[in-house]
Amino acid sequence: MTILEQLSKELESEALTTRKMLQRVPKDKFGWAPHEKSMTLKRLVTHIAELPDWISMALNTSELDFSNNEYEPVDINDTTQLLEYFEKNLVQGRTELAKASAEQLDEPWTLRNGQQVYSTNPKGEVLRMSLSQTIHHRAQLGVYLRLLDIPIPGSYGPSADEMDFN
Repeated sequence: MTILEQLSKELESEALTTRKMLQRVPKDKFGWAPHEKSMTLKRLVTHIAELPDWISMALNTSELDFSNNEYEPVDINDTTQLLEYFEKNLVQGRTELAKASAEQLDEPWTLRNGQQVYSTNPKGEVLRMSLSQTIHHRAQLGVYLRLLDIPIPGSYGPSADEMDFN
């Protein structure tokens, strides 16, 4: 199996779990945050939903410079819109990954803020990081849901909410 096939397989696997998590998000809690330094639930889930399209960004650009790219998250107002946004970005990520070449994965990609360079990595590593970002933020979402007393679906096996301990 090639690295592109592995990345594609991982994208699909993580999408299943991400979708299950996003389906649990109640719109009446979008403004909630567990701490003043934390993102609101809405901001967190919007970010999770946009992450599959980072594959497109990594493959089709050479860098992300925060100083030249003012970030405006999509305004999501309910769980249906959230899932539609996720699916749209997932299709875009899948499409770009399917068109990618192994040679592209070795090309450098830089994350910066003006002159301050945070990292420069091969695009293949950036694709893995984008999948890891999804997993990381999905875990944050699990904590949010737990604090809101919303049952958590399993990720790599059943969750405590899905287990029968009797």
